[in-house]
Amino acid sequence: MIFRFLNLQGVAGLAASLVLVGLLLVQKGETRHWRKQSGQFEQLYRGEQAAFVATVEGYRAAADKARAADRAAAERVRAEQDAINERTNHDLETRLAAARARADGLQLEARAATADPGGGGAAPMPGLSVAAGRPAEAARQDRLPAGDALLATEQAIQLDELIGWVREQAGVDPNAPHAPR
Repeated sequence: MIFRFLNLQGVAGLAASLVLVGLLLVQKGETRHWRKQSGQFEQLYRGEQAAFVATVEGYRAAADKARAADRAAAERVRAEQDAINERTNHDLETRLAAARARADGLQLEARAATADPGGGGAAPMPGLSVAAGRPAEAARQDRLPAGDALLATEQAIQLDELIGWVREQAGVDPNAPHAPR
């Protein structure tokens, strides 16, 4: 019935309207689909951004922790090295003082023996002749003079302490997680 009132142009207009309504419905469906997809993509994007921020914060925290551990290790190594330095200096001074005291004692003994060749006993004893004193002098000929001998001894002690210091310093492990030895 309605088709009687419509001419060809009316039918074509009605068909075009139906096609346009169909296209509109398809477009609405597509719009809903892409909005849903867009929401999912937005969620993925926000999740990626949050993961990125968490990763950056994790790296920063790890770097801060590593810097703090490095500072603590440096302080520990510095304390160990200072202790080694103090101990070595004390040992050096002690050994040098002992060597000097020994050298002074030997010089006093030598002076006393030269000044009192009789030995200081209760009964007077005849002194040694000059010829008898010569073997002692001959024994000293191949040795260093007392001042040079003390200097050589001091240098030997210094070298010995230096070697010990180097070995102890080399034994300090900057990567050791434990307290000083």
